[in-house]
Amino acid sequence: MNAKHLDPQDTALVLDYDLDAPPEKVWRALSIPALRDQWLPDGELAAAEPLACTPGVEVRYRMRETLPPCLESVVTFQLHPTADGGTRLTIIHAPDDARLTRPAPQAANDSWHRLKLAA
Repeated sequence: MNAKHLDPQDTALVLDYDLDAPPEKVWRALSIPALRDQWLPDGELAAAEPLACTPGVEVRYRMRETLPPCLESVVTFQLHPTADGGTRLTIIHAPDDARLTRPAPQAANDSWHRLKLAA
């Protein structure tokens, strides 16, 4: 049995949104905890502090599902100004949980077919 390892880049979900708001306003909604909590509750975040941040451009948070098995992922928010003064918001949601990358356990009796050949 070949164990499959999932590469987070292969399973990432990428979403693009064009917003009417200027990048500065969108950045505030992503980076100020009081504003962020209005649309992204702290219960969804594994940690309130970002993993990485480039002010005005990108912020990355570790998130955790609220229902079992409570898998973790990394969500990156990227801001790009548009020609009309709005913002293109790119959200990259990539799984980042050790339980997804470890190989599946092998059954203890998976080699019994060799015994059949010996008979």
